[in-house]
Amino acid sequence: MEIADLIRERGPLTVAAFMDLALYDSELGYYARTARRSGRAGDFFTSVDVGPIFGELVEAQLAEMASILDSTFQIPDFDLVEAGAGNGRLAADILASARRHHPTFYESLRLHLVEASGEARAAQHATLGDLTDRLASSGAALPASFEGILLANELLDAFPVHQVVMRAHGLREVYVDSATRGRTRDGPGSVPGLTPESAALRLVEGPPSTPALADYLDRLGVTLEPGWRAEINLRAVDWIREAARRLRRGIIILIDYGHEARELYSPTHAAGTLTTFARHQSSGPESSPDAPAWLRNPGEQDLTAHVDFTSVRAAAEAEGLTTLAFLDQTYFLMGLVSGWNPQTLAEHSAALKTLIVPGGIGSTHKVLILGKGVGAPALRGCSFQVRVT
Repeated sequence: MEIADLIRERGPLTVAAFMDLALYDSELGYYARTARRSGRAGDFFTSVDVGPIFGELVEAQLAEMASILDSTFQIPDFDLVEAGAGNGRLAADILASARRHHPTFYESLRLHLVEASGEARAAQHATLGDLTDRLASSGAALPASFEGILLANELLDAFPVHQVVMRAHGLREVYVDSATRGRTRDGPGSVPGLTPESAALRLVEGPPSTPALADYLDRLGVTLEPGWRAEINLRAVDWIREAARRLRRGIIILIDYGHEARELYSPTHAAGTLTTFARHQSSGPESSPDAPAWLRNPGEQDLTAHVDFTSVRAAAEAEGLTTLAFLDQTYFLMGLVSGWNPQTLAEHSAALKTLIVPGGIGSTHKVLILGKGVGAPALRGCSFQVRVT
């Protein structure tokens, strides 16, 4: 059975429910059916795909954090949790660097890999190889309680999002429905410019599925103009709250692409940010507001939306976390390479250019560092410049 057939049976789904099905369904979901989706043979490119240098740089920051936790708070053995770990490639790069450059750090850590895809989890032991001696757990959920460091690289942007649109009569939510279903009097009504009847799926509008959507915008003081579309990531807020509660003491590092709310919910992104990636081709909301590319071939392509870092940070702080830094990946990594000798810089120049040069991954990706019970330590990754473009 195809996803379009399921929607025909179940009725209209919120965009969040559609994304959950298209990305994470155990049989039909995009992420659930394979261990790896990125890289040259995949559909998109991440910092990890640049090579082991990204993991080496992140490891340098983790090792410094571990030293701070040990010397200041007497935490000699600690948990390193990677959420959205995939098949373990980033963890393998981090562990290899730690074993080579910081053996005390390597011996002290307990690695926990958190990944929704069973296929990816099954591949983690092979990816880690002889580094599996540090692996303490692998599962679909965060550890119930941990002390140390939680790392999430490009996780929140893959969470299912609700999509809303402002109309003259108020806020409406966008739903995904079967193109062959007739309109109902009381259910969500069709939007202007429906997709052709031959299409498998179409978008319809209806009342918001939950008052949490309007509340979310109200908390931000956001006013959408008529015609503006926007994505609301309720799951990201729930996730950071849960992570904050499970972390006893330590640091959370979130690396993702996104914006502060004032930019995300502005004329710059008035069509929304929901984007699809397939075979290294992306198609954003500008493709067609009423028949977007992300509606096609569900389960066969990646779906992603920009992260609202303002709401994520506010939710974390409400749970007792402290914001230690928020900066572009460019400046985070430049702080970590500071002090490298010219020969090492030259050896890694091509990879560093991809990761750091403004206008590429370095600018689109932000780094949010949060602490719990660790004060305000000076971090090497924040030593160059704390700046968000």
